[in-house]
Amino acid sequence: MAAMAHPRAGQPALPEDLIDVDAVIAAYYDLTPDPTNPDQQVSFGTSGHRGSSLDTAFNDAHIAATTQAIVEYRAGQGITGPLFIGKDPHALSGPAWTTAIEVLIANGVTVCAEGDNDYTPTPAVSRAIVVHNAGADASNTADGIVVTPSHNPPRDGGFKYNPPHGGPADTDATSVIAARANALLAEPSPIRRTPFEQVSPEINRFDYLGRYCEDLRSALNLDAIREARVHIGADPMGGASVQYWGYIAGHLGLDLTVINPEVDPRWSFMTLDTDGKIRMDCSSPNAMASLIGNRTAYDISTGNDADADRHGIVTPDFGLMNPNAYLAVAIQYLYGNRTGWRADAGVGKTLVSSSMIDRVAASLGRKLIEVPVGFKWFVPGLRSGEIGFGGEESAGASFLALDGSTWTTDKDGILLALLASEIQAVTGKSPSELYAELEAEHGAPAYARVDAPANREQKAKLSKLDPSAVTASELAGEPITAILTRAPGNNAPIGGLKVATESAWFAARPSGTEDVYKIYAESFKGRDHLAEVQEAARAVVSAALNG
Repeated sequence: MAAMAHPRAGQPALPEDLIDVDAVIAAYYDLTPDPTNPDQQVSFGTSGHRGSSLDTAFNDAHIAATTQAIVEYRAGQGITGPLFIGKDPHALSGPAWTTAIEVLIANGVTVCAEGDNDYTPTPAVSRAIVVHNAGADASNTADGIVVTPSHNPPRDGGFKYNPPHGGPADTDATSVIAARANALLAEPSPIRRTPFEQVSPEINRFDYLGRYCEDLRSALNLDAIREARVHIGADPMGGASVQYWGYIAGHLGLDLTVINPEVDPRWSFMTLDTDGKIRMDCSSPNAMASLIGNRTAYDISTGNDADADRHGIVTPDFGLMNPNAYLAVAIQYLYGNRTGWRADAGVGKTLVSSSMIDRVAASLGRKLIEVPVGFKWFVPGLRSGEIGFGGEESAGASFLALDGSTWTTDKDGILLALLASEIQAVTGKSPSELYAELEAEHGAPAYARVDAPANREQKAKLSKLDPSAVTASELAGEPITAILTRAPGNNAPIGGLKVATESAWFAARPSGTEDVYKIYAESFKGRDHLAEVQEAARAVVSAALNG
């Protein structure tokens, strides 16, 4: 049940596809949420609170309440150091950034921020927190906020909190913050706030850009890229990485062209995504159509989403690589070329990422650490060095610095984009050529994600299944070897089900936003067998939900 592509998917946006920026910003200030309406309350998903001002789901009242809730949360946790805040170019990000700073400074929080008209990628905020806290005592611990809805359409806003570990907040933090924010929506009198003009002189203007970009030397072999003269095309896709790619081109001595330096909150230069919306998804062939069409112009072309926590890798010989394929190549390369990492550093993957990663990790003699969906699960391992690399199938990953220290604890699309050029420089082969070698060694997997219908009760049941609910003994003609409702890497609940055989697997997880559940599936026996696995998955899940 894959959704049909929109007839104009992959084609340039037309005037009627574009938002009215003034209307979106006016709605941010003019519309007041109803605190009793669940659709208008603060709700933290895996990446913070998201919504549109036009739907009264992301407005001044939400951000003021959420920021006050964060102030109270950090005080309760004994966090007294600076708060690092950054924003992306979405139309709602500037207004929300301003609201947050008004509340933070009125509450006596030390704020580190970029310039009013500058943008800061998620990984640069994570890096700033990691670096600050590595040299800070307990009385000066920092945390952060990133104002971004990531790759969501231009009408949306987003607001996420990164605690002192520098990565995405876990549900222990976000559930407390959201509950308090909703209480403050209903009764806003405890919110402290001072107009931006008054607090602006108190902002510590922080050089995220220079610090992050110069620090890249400590995580990547930039000398190899320079000496091999890899011809790089980097497309910020109108996102927060735009100034960063400009700095990297101008200061780090690479042969790098910023393909499109334009910033436009309407994203009028984008090609439409598969569903016909403008979406800065660098893993989508339709959103990346212009880069793919021009792929022979560069040795390596890359794209990033709006907050640059995701990466898309385009090679002349193949085009846009599947995120799973690139993760496998990155792992194969890094563990053979990072002598500063611990000899026992494991490989982190989410349990819906390709089993090619399992096979690569086994061939490297490295421990595989398989965790539930969500980058937050990699944070402890990236902090301790127990995980050298953590990646997820949605094109988000990060890895340790050259000396084995923590680089970021959030996804870093700039790092992964530049790694593709390092791989090209050191091996003399494109990442897609190296993936073909992995397929020759380990087999060629077919991988897909499809949706199946499920109502709210069924989704709730799916998220709490016990392995005993699965009565089948085989899947698409093979004996079942594992039935998982907890992740093998950390024993955390996966909020769904994973069933594996020797050459295939599927995972089923309820959607957080729609009346469907997602079926991720893979087979090393080809596309026809994958279709059988998907069909069997629906039957297994239906039996478990109706049993």
